[in-house]
Amino acid sequence: MNYRHGFHAGNFADVFKHALLARILVYLLRKETPLRVIDTHAGEGAYDLADDAATRTLEWRDGVARLADISDIPASVHDLLQPWLDILGPFDADGRPKLYPGSPLVAARLMREQDRAIFCELRPDAFATLRWRFGRDVRINTIHLDGYVGLGGFTPPKEKRGLVLIDPPFERTDEFEALFAAFETAYRKWPTGIYALWYPVKDAAKARSFCASFAKHDIRRALRLSLRVGGEGAGERAGLRETGLVIVNPPFVLAEEAAILLPFLARRLAQGAGAGYEIEWLTGE
Repeated sequence: MNYRHGFHAGNFADVFKHALLARILVYLLRKETPLRVIDTHAGEGAYDLADDAATRTLEWRDGVARLADISDIPASVHDLLQPWLDILGPFDADGRPKLYPGSPLVAARLMREQDRAIFCELRPDAFATLRWRFGRDVRINTIHLDGYVGLGGFTPPKEKRGLVLIDPPFERTDEFEALFAAFETAYRKWPTGIYALWYPVKDAAKARSFCASFAKHDIRRALRLSLRVGGEGAGERAGLRETGLVIVNPPFVLAEEAAILLPFLARRLAQGAGAGYEIEWLTGE
């Protein structure tokens, strides 16, 4: 595995993913009973946007940096982003937070004393950083393991409620198939959990086929959210232009919240013509 998320940390796909992840966790925290977070591809947990990897690509400039000035954010959007913005903390003069929080740090900052998490990472150097970052947190178990392999053994958790985030690097040619297979194995064992499955849209046909799998396999409630930043063929840097999340058993308020958040993010993060968003129930409501 050669993937290093540090090159992409804080880009538009991260903003999309982590803002929605925070909304799901905030919903789960409404109940006092403990919850479990399982992150199958945790990476390093957080990223310095001033380091060599981030400064080579500067993808964060078209992502999180565009939220450095939030003075013009509508109150309805600000209220929904606030938990994530609090985790980001202050920005420097270049539009960087001191440390960009990956999904493990977002979860850790929102979790309570009674909550628990499992963070998996296979890449040795990323895992070493992950363990250094969270190794003293008694709520969190960091495991040097392929999350696809471990997920079936981690479900159902004893807490009986919580979130599974499957956010793979998409290095494999069969990543969509591996992603769905790992999800389905866990879902059959724990059908009441919330599952968030992230994917890049590099091949539209493959993305559509993946999304069609949920209805074909009788997954009862699956919500698809996507964000496009546009700019194809308009001279902007080549690279990822669209990203998506499929949320299985989404909080009942999530589609409504996404209808407030995604139009704002599509405007704020747009890189050219064609920017937009989609909210679609693949199965269920």
